[in-house]
Amino acid sequence: MRVRDQHRQTRQIRSRHLRLLVLSLTTLIAISLLSRLPAWSLLELRSFDYLSTVDDPRPPPGGPVIVAIDEPSLADINAQWPWPRSLHAELISQLRAAGARVIGLDIIMAEPSAPDNDAAITRAVGPDVVLAGDETLIETPQASQLIRATPLPQLTEAGAVTGIASIDLSGDGIFRRIPGYEDGFAAMLAKASGVAPEALPAGRLIQSFGPARSYPTVSYYQALDPQNLLPPGYFKDRVVLVGLSLQNAPAIDKGGVDAFATPYTVHTGKLVSGVEIQATIYDNIRKSLSIAEARLPTVAACILISVLLAAATVWRSTGWLTVVNSVAALLAFAAVSAAGIRLTHVFVSPLGPTVAYISVVFGQAAFDFAEERRNKRQITRAFAQYISPDLVKRLSSDPSQLKLGGERRTLSVLFSDVRGFTTIAETLKDDPEQLTGLINRLLTPLSDVVMDHGGTIDKYMGDCIMAFWNAPLDDPDHALHAVRASLAMQAAISRLNGQLEREAAALGRKPHVLKMGVGINTGECIVGNMGSTRRFDYSCLGDSVNLASRLEGASKNYGVALLLGEETARLVADTYIVVELDRIIVKGRTAPSPVFTVVHKADAKALAAHQAFIDAKYAATLAPSDPVFDKLAADIPELAGYYAIVRDGLAADGKE
Repeated sequence: MRVRDQHRQTRQIRSRHLRLLVLSLTTLIAISLLSRLPAWSLLELRSFDYLSTVDDPRPPPGGPVIVAIDEPSLADINAQWPWPRSLHAELISQLRAAGARVIGLDIIMAEPSAPDNDAAITRAVGPDVVLAGDETLIETPQASQLIRATPLPQLTEAGAVTGIASIDLSGDGIFRRIPGYEDGFAAMLAKASGVAPEALPAGRLIQSFGPARSYPTVSYYQALDPQNLLPPGYFKDRVVLVGLSLQNAPAIDKGGVDAFATPYTVHTGKLVSGVEIQATIYDNIRKSLSIAEARLPTVAACILISVLLAAATVWRSTGWLTVVNSVAALLAFAAVSAAGIRLTHVFVSPLGPTVAYISVVFGQAAFDFAEERRNKRQITRAFAQYISPDLVKRLSSDPSQLKLGGERRTLSVLFSDVRGFTTIAETLKDDPEQLTGLINRLLTPLSDVVMDHGGTIDKYMGDCIMAFWNAPLDDPDHALHAVRASLAMQAAISRLNGQLEREAAALGRKPHVLKMGVGINTGECIVGNMGSTRRFDYSCLGDSVNLASRLEGASKNYGVALLLGEETARLVADTYIVVELDRIIVKGRTAPSPVFTVVHKADAKALAAHQAFIDAKYAATLAPSDPVFDKLAADIPELAGYYAIVRDGLAADGKE
């Protein structure tokens, strides 16, 4: 039995591991296909937004200073936008005088304005001034046209540097990448300040530095008079960027003038001004902080590791610990990805490993859940006919309480049989429907009693029922429940007899009177699934079972409906009045076994007299004429038949 169970468990484990392998391979294939979808890339970029900003990085020291064309400046200058270029010329002069190293104007000056204003800005610019240009792609059904707007020629002829301030947005409208312009605005700022890298990291992911207004910012009107309105040396040897920057950053759903969503927008919901974005690009170039995306082999390796880790997590089983391990693994994926951004400036998206891990773990958990449901249904089908619905429910909710394949347990075994049923069957041999109906009417209430008292029905043998307690579920009071069931079965027989008597009277015929004998014994048995590989039953066997059957058969010899074995009597003696009747020798045993029954009413004096009677019986000192027979029959009426049988036996022995 154990070897067969081990083989079955081995097959189940192999099947589970094979299913897990197929699930893992399917997950790898599915992710490789999903990763080709645009939505997948956007999800990876959104994870980058969170991970690159989770520790709230701030601008590196020595970075740009923003001169904001903001609401206070618009109110102070009190001039219609766009302001006259002579005002910008004055600003350049003030910033240069204040020690600014490079000045970047994120303002497009591609069209002529008033001649005197253009002349003033032309005189003010020089190699330390970077002017913004713009590049726009115009798409029509006929053709695509790239239009570049650059500063007035006289400005570049005067030494001003042109930088394209256009930026590229991802598919979800968020700015994340270094623009691919060799003459980009921030790139030209870096070149003018002498810190440009050997190669522009075009297309790499950008590291954001806080929400709007994270860079040092002063209002335009303050920069026009830095000596009186700003601390001394505020612009000394700094790169200064001038552009539109609203003090109250517009919300993402409202849009804004020269303002864009950045990775920080996922936290704040606010847009960031274009001039601050140029400052961010400049610092990424200056400090080599841009972030490369991991190559395909690296990503594939991470996903494969995730699948292997997930398979190891659910290799044996799934449960609450699987959830804990899964949460830890997913947090680890995010932490490793964030660490890669900070320490190596390489972004390995956690999306692929996360989806792979979840797919394998929860896929296997779904398989296990389905398998558990199937096992529960099997248990329900296997035991629903034998034990009470409550016990079936307990077994299906906790199958670990069930040990299939055979085990040694102490059981209380009950056998019940209807006396004289063969005679009844003989009288009804020409009416099989009535006979079948009578058997069903008999066995149904008796079976209900067994189940209601937590018993397991082993089998039906004609009109006989075999049942036991303390398997498959533990029942500490198994003997007590078995005895209670036997007494309830006697009551059920009495009710059935009443029904049969009324029915017979209505039909004008003699009723069939049913009488039942019950034997109960408690002892060690072997219990489990027994039979062939194609058909088996949950049953028990052992010497204790044989004794229970023998007790049922012997009950009619003692004139009682219930006969108990010694251990059963001992276990219920505190609840019921248990009296000894005899000692019998069971086949296969040499020592006699005492047998008992239950009486409902008897005082201590009568019980003591009965015990003296039993002692005299064993000592063979009783005589048929002994008045104790009549006395005990009067004191314990339930045993009157028993006393009469003993007296008749003694009388028969005396005749011989």
